[in-house]
Amino acid sequence: MKHPHRQREGFTLVELLVVIAIIGILVGLLLPAVQAAREAARRMSCSNNFKQIGLAIHNYHSAFKQLPVNMTGTDRSWVGDITYNSSRRRLSYLVSLLPFIEQQGLWDAISNASVDLAPGINTMPTEVRNGRWPPMGPAPWRQQYRPWATRVPSFRCPSDPGFGVQLGRTNYAACYGDTFNYAWNGGRNERGFINNGNDVANDFDETWMVTRASAAQRGFFHARTDMRFRDVLDGLSNTVACGEINTSLGQRETNADYVRSHTALLLSGAGEHIGVPAECAQGAHIDPERPRFFSTTATVNGGINNGRGARWADGQIAYAGVQTILPPNSPSCVRNNADGNHGFWSMSSRHKGGAHVLMGDGAVIFITDSIESGDQTEPTVCRDGPSGFTNIAGVPSPYGLWGALGSRAQGETIDMALNQ
Repeated sequence: MKHPHRQREGFTLVELLVVIAIIGILVGLLLPAVQAAREAARRMSCSNNFKQIGLAIHNYHSAFKQLPVNMTGTDRSWVGDITYNSSRRRLSYLVSLLPFIEQQGLWDAISNASVDLAPGINTMPTEVRNGRWPPMGPAPWRQQYRPWATRVPSFRCPSDPGFGVQLGRTNYAACYGDTFNYAWNGGRNERGFINNGNDVANDFDETWMVTRASAAQRGFFHARTDMRFRDVLDGLSNTVACGEINTSLGQRETNADYVRSHTALLLSGAGEHIGVPAECAQGAHIDPERPRFFSTTATVNGGINNGRGARWADGQIAYAGVQTILPPNSPSCVRNNADGNHGFWSMSSRHKGGAHVLMGDGAVIFITDSIESGDQTEPTVCRDGPSGFTNIAGVPSPYGLWGALGSRAQGETIDMALNQ
């Protein structure tokens, strides 16, 4: 008996459209979850890099009985071009840590005289004496020197897409504490003497600059100065050693770039020594319609090698330094057109809601943007000031819990567990 052949029916157009719509909805639901999972992995990797730096700091201290110095290297050269023939005591703490993060080869290249040239550079600059780079290299902004152009994965947070082809970048900066007076040189000149100038006379003039630097440099690191764990009287677990920073995308972002020549941040009548953080956090330099960006009239750092974190080897505070004054992801501002003078340098990250900090004991903690940061209209601590000025050396931090975490020996009480 023959059965009648039944022709198979296909999908109707309506059914096909329904299937496509369902797939679209599923993809729409899945993609954010995938993106969130990827960022979670990047954030974990970022934290692990920071932990490795913390471990390296402790191993360095065990080996040399001191912390790696931020703003170190060879003295200013007196022969030939000073930026090609000396590092001018500008090297960051990260340079000294290289042997302790399995970068012995890079350390050997830096610590010995060499003829290493960066990719794309075929001829040694004529300014280099005897045709060889000096031990500890030239100034850290010299892009012809291969080590300074080397990208060290352990110094980069994978959440930060900041680009740069000339010099290696970093997202991990040394913490200078809760004020800024002479953070840019720590009270010592490029020859290591306690003097603002670079002449031979008065090389040990301790009457003004060194006392200002000592009064204001209250953080875990103090530029061009040997520091030890014993100096952290508030306790390693209560003191921020380093903080995370974004690198610039060239987009004038308030949490990745910085404003130059912002004299409004200075306390009236106090010269260049005292600032008011609220003047950096808000004002005409910030776009009122897009508060995450600086206004088009503000003078923002320019050039691919002049942004935050743009030079991992440069210890200047603009490139490898932070403070605990303005909360994480706040703007950064400097009083003049320089890149490391008196100003406010905030922590920042591409993670949502805050940034990582490395504590002195090696713990890595995520600090939110909303951390209690005291009265931002209070002026910064300084050795002295105009009539009636009270935020002199030794006072507790004016910037609440955040400021207290940045000072190493002010005796503030930290009454909460940050790593829970």
